[in-house]
Amino acid sequence: MVESRDPLVRFGRLGRRKFIKYGSLAVGAGVMTACTRGGPTTTGSAAGGTGAAASGDGIKVGVMYSTTGTIAIVEKSLQDATFLAIEQINQGTGPWQGKQGIMGKQIETVVVNPDSNWDLYNQMSKRLIDEDQVTCVLGCYTSASRKSVLPVFEEKDSILYYPVYYEGNECSSNVFYTGAAPNQQITDSIPYCYENFGPKGFFIGSDYIYPKESNRIAKAELVNQGGQVVGDEYAALGTTEFITIINKIKQAQPDFVLSNLVGDSIPAFYRQFKDAGITPDQIPIMAYPTTEEEIQAMGAEYAEGHYSSFNYFQSVDTPENKAFVEQFKAKFGNNRVTNGVMEAAYLQTFFMAQAMEKIMEEGGEINTASLREATRGQEFNAPQGKVKIDPDNYHTYLYSRIGRWNSDGQAEIVFATPSAVKPIPWSQALYKGRLCVHPAPDDRSDPTQETGTDLQVEYLES
Repeated sequence: MVESRDPLVRFGRLGRRKFIKYGSLAVGAGVMTACTRGGPTTTGSAAGGTGAAASGDGIKVGVMYSTTGTIAIVEKSLQDATFLAIEQINQGTGPWQGKQGIMGKQIETVVVNPDSNWDLYNQMSKRLIDEDQVTCVLGCYTSASRKSVLPVFEEKDSILYYPVYYEGNECSSNVFYTGAAPNQQITDSIPYCYENFGPKGFFIGSDYIYPKESNRIAKAELVNQGGQVVGDEYAALGTTEFITIINKIKQAQPDFVLSNLVGDSIPAFYRQFKDAGITPDQIPIMAYPTTEEEIQAMGAEYAEGHYSSFNYFQSVDTPENKAFVEQFKAKFGNNRVTNGVMEAAYLQTFFMAQAMEKIMEEGGEINTASLREATRGQEFNAPQGKVKIDPDNYHTYLYSRIGRWNSDGQAEIVFATPSAVKPIPWSQALYKGRLCVHPAPDDRSDPTQETGTDLQVEYLES
């Protein structure tokens, strides 16, 4: 567990009564952020948060991202993208042009800040569902935070929209996954490394479930290519000292490094990597969590020549992305950058809104069961291109792209699929032929199916 930097919200050191009192301060801080940054209509927490009173005719939605702590470097951008999407939905602008909310109803957000603390994600998700009685929640970044809240959403049968690439090997009736599954990020990037850099890979990551599981998949993919793993190192979340690991990289002489470091560790590693005299021509870094956000924080010169695998980059050339970048910068500042995870946070908000609209158009009531059925199969012209929620496994058809970072902090896209790739939640390098198929309507039974056969790549029709 990562302990909060704020002593008031260290749940492990407080009793239940004090936690509710001080946890409300985190909610209040989140609401104040929304109000002062021009965010959507907000409501306070039933446990004492502050903010605009609910109109009684709105749709309450939880927003749960850390704006403090070691993950805030990127997670704050997900909250900002969510605020932009909700504002556009409520005001009838952007992709929601000509409409007004959800059939006239405004989305009202209950905003919480878990402070990069896994236990707080769990406790705050309970409060959002039980006390604030939100319809659903948009949130979480790390797999550790998702794993922390998953039992809550499943026990209480509520919906989480989760916007981050992850290690896969999960398929819940209570989560819509709008970030990359392994076959939309790892499956293309490892062959790219093998073919363009060489067979020897050195794997690093932060010390929790996502980096370890993603690296386990990536190592299996590399071995399947005929490659070799020459190093496997992990650092505690928030670590900013990497000289020992860098020395091990020098000694191992890999053809490339695969980095699954997250948060504040990313800028520190890249700076020390360059300062150690290692150039991208000698040992390039392929990364999953490194986005425009972290590159802006570290300085573009430290990432120049290295690579990231993502579904979206700010440099993607679509009309929808041009509009998205302009609208985001107009709201949050021309110095801001967009990135892959915030684009997923943005598009999933429209998936949610479209599902709510469908329910209301059909005269239904918005609740967990109706929202689950209405979300499956939703399509959206996202900044990255046309995307779709797979109606069977609740993951998202997404593009697979690889970008090489330039001196301006933007990516030159060196690989891209022709259209969005059908998601396969289970890593086929580890679980050949395993599928996830939810029945319709979803009775929340086990969706796992074993075929034992190779699954072919499928693309979304344009």
